[in-house]
Amino acid sequence: MSQSIHQISKVRLHFSLALEDGTIVDSTSDGEPMEFQMGDGTLIEGLEMALVGLSAGDKQTLSIPPETGYGFADAEHTHVLPLADFAEELKPEPGLIMSFDLPNGEHVPGTVIAVEGNQVKVDFNHPLAGREVVFSVEILEVS
Repeated sequence: MSQSIHQISKVRLHFSLALEDGTIVDSTSDGEPMEFQMGDGTLIEGLEMALVGLSAGDKQTLSIPPETGYGFADAEHTHVLPLADFAEELKPEPGLIMSFDLPNGEHVPGTVIAVEGNQVKVDFNHPLAGREVVFSVEILEVS
């Protein structure tokens, strides 16, 4: 009998993450499987909880709502930045997702919402915030 996934398991799996309309956001199906330790922050809590109890060989597809997935968009995570802060060769345009450097050296993604005059409005919420996602998984190994 194979071991099932619990809170401290090491897991090797293939997965796909899609929007409700079927658009694939991320997938390992054409590459190397993902390996991680449950609770290490690799997967958001809602995705981890969907794995508990599964064993090697199991396949599952679940819809993950925003409250257990990527959360809801927060207006406080939208900021207006001076256009002069953007490199000349990297022209911000609505819909463009860019990487921004934080003072502590971390990088965060931001989505350009609007460019008005000499100001750029950027949304720093996770791009999947407020969206239901479909998580499909095939468990390869549990230890």
